[in-house]
Amino acid sequence: MSENETTPALGEPPLRGLRVLDIATFVAAPFAGACLAEFGAEVIKIEKPVIGDSLRHLGASSDAGDTYFWINEARNKKCITLDLKMPKGADLFRKMIRDADVVIENFRPGTLERWGLGYEDLRRLNPGLIMLRVSAYGQNGPKKDLPGFARIAQAFAGLTYLVGQPDTPPLIAGSTTLADYLTGLYGAYGVLLAMRARDRNGEGQFIDIALHDGIFRFLDEIAAVYDKTGQVRERMGTETHTSVPHSHYPTSDGKWVAIACTNDKMFARLATVIGRPELATVEHYGTVKARLNNREAVNQVVSAWTETRTRNEVVELCSSGDVPCGPVNSIADIFDEAQYWERDTLIRVKDERIGDLAIQGVVPKLSATPGTIEHLGAALGAHNEQIYRDWLGLNDDDLAELRKEQVI
Repeated sequence: MSENETTPALGEPPLRGLRVLDIATFVAAPFAGACLAEFGAEVIKIEKPVIGDSLRHLGASSDAGDTYFWINEARNKKCITLDLKMPKGADLFRKMIRDADVVIENFRPGTLERWGLGYEDLRRLNPGLIMLRVSAYGQNGPKKDLPGFARIAQAFAGLTYLVGQPDTPPLIAGSTTLADYLTGLYGAYGVLLAMRARDRNGEGQFIDIALHDGIFRFLDEIAAVYDKTGQVRERMGTETHTSVPHSHYPTSDGKWVAIACTNDKMFARLATVIGRPELATVEHYGTVKARLNNREAVNQVVSAWTETRTRNEVVELCSSGDVPCGPVNSIADIFDEAQYWERDTLIRVKDERIGDLAIQGVVPKLSATPGTIEHLGAALGAHNEQIYRDWLGLNDDDLAELRKEQVI
């Protein structure tokens, strides 16, 4: 924590006192800052004057002018403007570094170094500084200078290749921002690890994450299997390569359910629920291996049963039989789902600019020191005076001069 901050008291947000400078744009690296801000870190979002973060202009616009993407993901951050390319802007940033714990950035490798703001430059001002560096391909390697977004990362990591039906073009895995959010989560995790190390040795460090790193890490045993067998996993649609039935099944009301039987006991329960308990003991269905060899036939049996019942009926019957099953929800379904509201997974927040808004809640849920959402994404430069006065001691004349020169 910064020297001028005290250790949080019991019950206070666990990251209170942590000062973070977020100079990143779009989603991945800034999401790490949002995760930290939800648990009490003071995250200062630094944006280019006039233009601001590109996320302010991406997606559906709100009545406040900024997009809902920005309003949701810039939660709890204090927003200031500063042109880091200008000498005066860089100098102000260096002054802020002295009182900061963490810097979050996602420029192409080498960019901050050209501005005299690289990790080694800043570390000389603050040896305990932690820097989270997110880039398309990481800080080293033959592709390090290339641009990239989450869609490219998901393709490069091998995820996109796996999504879709056999012998059809690969599809996106639900959202083009999946790699962004996963990278941000790993980034926040990395910051906490670096803080723990700093508690022991007093030294900061930088954290290097490429957009494809987290996605590739999440692809189960795919690398080990290929290394030892040469097997390339192909697209399987809604199927799972390890288990059957483990897919999506249609219901009589035009909806879908997900059923996942990962072992023989679960399949036996499902067989009982659908009124065919003998399936659990016959040669072609009774074991995981047998079901994998008879995938189509097994799925036809399950689909024939689900198609005669509504989605709710299938879910209720499976649940009563202790079979893992759930609805394939749209966002409209989720808003009607009590589980989301009961757990504050979906919450309503009052915002001074746009009023009442439903957004995703804080994850994870700590019992003694839970995270909170104090406010949603603020207007461009909303906290300029507060931060420049409190952190740097600037006065009205100083701020007026900086605005005139378009430094802030």
